[in-house]
Amino acid sequence: MARWDPGAEQRLKQAALELYLERGYDNVTVTHIAERAGLTRRSYFRYFPDKREVLFAGSERLPPALTEAVLTADPDAAPLTAALDALARVGAQLVEQLDGAPERRAVIDASPELQERERTKTAAITEAIRDALMQRQVNTGTAELVAQLATVACNSAFRRWIEAKGQSSFGSCLDAVTDELRAALAGT
Repeated sequence: MARWDPGAEQRLKQAALELYLERGYDNVTVTHIAERAGLTRRSYFRYFPDKREVLFAGSERLPPALTEAVLTADPDAAPLTAALDALARVGAQLVEQLDGAPERRAVIDASPELQERERTKTAAITEAIRDALMQRQVNTGTAELVAQLATVACNSAFRRWIEAKGQSSFGSCLDAVTDELRAALAGT
């Protein structure tokens, strides 16, 4: 077997997702995942630090991407508009790269440990948006509130996108959530 097996990372992701769905997250070990992928346990750890991260691989790139997107949004845009536009641009790119999003969502929803991990990742996104808004000279309180609202809207849009099963784009899901959010804030 080659030291760096082509396609190993993707095979590990697929094997983990299959096993988590079949057995439940708590009943799967790194060894199980590696064996299912036709690799060694040691190979697994070349790609992922633990069994949770196989589901969250690449998420560390999201906060910097959002920071950049907020900073490059229309300078005249209101803070919420800048944040939502940034999420729309980055989210559209993200969903194009996601394989097995509904299955991944089901695994996370079934595990308190994974839900906690997702909350940590979501907090990093909120923080990135807040910090970028503050760089745009938005006051701290407003930046915090807008970042939280934008993150909630994004999470809601992502769930809708999953539920739509390819029948709606992420952008249209985010637009619908944004319209509902603006209507709720306006009291209509």
